[in-house]
Amino acid sequence: MAERNRRTVRDLRRGNRARVLQRLYFDGPLSRQELGPVTGLSSGSISNVVAELSAEGLLEEAGVVDSDGGRPRTLLRVAPDGGLLVGIDIGETRVRVELFDLSLTELARTERPLAQHGYDVERIVAHVRTGVADVLRVAGADPRRLLGIGIGVPGIIERDGPAGPDGARSAVVHGQTIGWRAVPFEQLLREAVDVPPEVPLFIDNGAKTLGQAEIWFGGGRGAGAAAIALIGSGVGACVDRGDILDEDRTSLALEWGHTTIQLRGRRCRCGSVGCLEAYAGAEALRERWREAGGPLPEDADDETALAALLAAAYPEPLGPAPDPVALSLLDETAEYLGAALADLVNLFLPERILLGGWAGLLIGPRLLPEIRRYANEYALSHAAARTTIEMGRLGPDAVTVGAATLPLADFLTRGGSRTAPGSTGAPPRNAVQAVRERHRTPTG
Repeated sequence: MAERNRRTVRDLRRGNRARVLQRLYFDGPLSRQELGPVTGLSSGSISNVVAELSAEGLLEEAGVVDSDGGRPRTLLRVAPDGGLLVGIDIGETRVRVELFDLSLTELARTERPLAQHGYDVERIVAHVRTGVADVLRVAGADPRRLLGIGIGVPGIIERDGPAGPDGARSAVVHGQTIGWRAVPFEQLLREAVDVPPEVPLFIDNGAKTLGQAEIWFGGGRGAGAAAIALIGSGVGACVDRGDILDEDRTSLALEWGHTTIQLRGRRCRCGSVGCLEAYAGAEALRERWREAGGPLPEDADDETALAALLAAAYPEPLGPAPDPVALSLLDETAEYLGAALADLVNLFLPERILLGGWAGLLIGPRLLPEIRRYANEYALSHAAARTTIEMGRLGPDAVTVGAATLPLADFLTRGGSRTAPGSTGAPPRNAVQAVRERHRTPTG
């Protein structure tokens, strides 16, 4: 009985710390007096929690404000230097590693190109190892201050790998389009990356981390249901839906790029035919443009080819006339994307759809009006009328920012306590829900 009571008191204390820390993170700076109503805690509990978190370097003063006839009130905020986070994007053209402080301000970054060696697992693990070491070195950061490392990867993530010291299974990546079959990625990284063993790793689908970043900080804020499309060399999406307080709230990575949009169509790199990715991904656009006679060097990469295609279709003022073949190819691409987005509208009834990914950010500003038009033509009218289609707002760094929110969510949910040594870094059931709840309300 005594042990159970001790656990209950410990959990209550952690919950109080989490409520204060989350509210200050997303709505701060706030005074102690303001924290009471928004957290539901007593003034005594607020004082105790604030004292603890301040002593641990997680809170700091952020000025004073006058009160009505009383003493000025001291404002508090989460201290940006209270910890460090790493976000990693295992992308299609490069591995990007970024180091952030607790406010998600970038402190250092590094990139490693993938064009020459593709998705060789050992080389990517080496890129992550050296990338993490480089950003810590550049920032002069102590790896013992790391709260966690978040990684966005292509493919399906399952926790069925080797068990850690706590018995939890590690993350395994199934990435058919990149040749990864049951790759024990978490175990490989844990053995390779030179950080203290208590630093947790969080691995998730790249489209999902992109979506989480947009939901928290970008164009998805305030939406009860949103779909975020990642368009790069390949194509993916995630759907976030459900009431913010619902225990069954879902955030799902979708293999949207491998839905069929053309029977007996083009061969996709996944091995099937007629997939959306075989028509709308940057790799497919490069090949389609070359097949149509586009003037591309044989060694042109996806980014170079897509830039050339857009330049041919939309030349500079006083330049050559628009290339009709390029214009036709891009209009066809807009129709494919519009039809595929209509599937998301009909299936998930999102309030918003956001286009992101490096290729989506390139083609979106030109094609968005036509994509919307085709989506409205293919979707059910009532569902389409309730959905807006916009560009993502966070730019090409959204996946790394979203990856960094994985350890951040865990840290805030734990009330500022570090993950227990030996943990695989899997967040609690309500970690994402709790942080999203705070961040959905604009502060100002």
